[in-house]
Amino acid sequence: MRAHVGDLVHTHGASSSDGRRTGEIVEVRGAHDGPPYLVRFPDGEEMVIYPGPETQVESRSATE
Repeated sequence: MRAHVGDLVHTHGASSSDGRRTGEIVEVRGAHDGPPYLVRFPDGEEMVIYPGPETQVESRSATE
C-alpha cells in the first residue's frame, strides 16, 4: 500500500462506535510512500496507522 500526504484513509476497525473512521494522512513515515502513516481524524485526534486488510486509501487527486 502506498499513500501521500493529503490522501484519505478509511479504516474499518473497532476504533469508533460504528467501526468505521476516515482521516487525512498528515505524514508518511515508511519507505517508498509505505506505512506507517500519521493520520488526523475530524475530531482532531491523530494516530499512527499500520493499515490492515480492510483499510482503503483514497488518493488526494480523486477528491479534487
